[in-house]
Amino acid sequence: MRAFLLAAGLGTRLRPLTETVPKCLVPIAGRPLLDYWLDLFERHGIDQVLINTHHLPEAVREYVRHCDSPVRITLTFEQQLLGSAGTLAANWDFVEGEAAFFIGYADNLTGVDLSALCDFHSSHDGPLTMGLFEPADPTACGIAELDAAGLVVGFEEKPAQPRSRWANAGLYVARPSLADFLPTQVPADIGHDLLPRLVGHMRAMPVRGYLRDIGTWEAYERAEEDVVFGRLRGG
Repeated sequence: MRAFLLAAGLGTRLRPLTETVPKCLVPIAGRPLLDYWLDLFERHGIDQVLINTHHLPEAVREYVRHCDSPVRITLTFEQQLLGSAGTLAANWDFVEGEAAFFIGYADNLTGVDLSALCDFHSSHDGPLTMGLFEPADPTACGIAELDAAGLVVGFEEKPAQPRSRWANAGLYVARPSLADFLPTQVPADIGHDLLPRLVGHMRAMPVRGYLRDIGTWEAYERAEEDVVFGRLRGG
């Protein structure tokens, strides 16, 4: 199975650390963040990953040169940021012929059970399955409304009045029919530009396991503490 791991962001909220280290390589308990992703992919049968770069790309290339993971890594460089959905469209040939593939964000630390997400995806024929979690603050997330079968019947980014307790976890499994919904403009974002097009077509399920966006200093420090104390579990 193949995966897109979106890693081109600037990581502005983690400055000054990210002025010299790309966000996907920030150290957590002495290991680069990408190490945790590659370990997770290996456990769940993902053997090839495409990682997009923009900020400090040479550092990521150097990491890959010395990486001993069995997961095969393909790097792409974006001179101008394409946005998360734009990256999918620009590199669609990477998943040509794949029955299903994974999409995730490299600035999350997670031990989620990706195999369970893939199994649920196999149970329906929709273009995308979205992982869900219950956030402390739903107004800061993309919120999905579901019917009894897990069909997403509504989706809104950071709503002032959330209509559901379920938030987008930034973990997806997709199939080739997703291409019919990809935006044509660039840059294009998954949350703002792609997921609203998929309402009534995609399905979603709550994910099991650890998940933390490390986009702020507080979250980054919590993530490091969680790893040190063995809270990164699952998968």
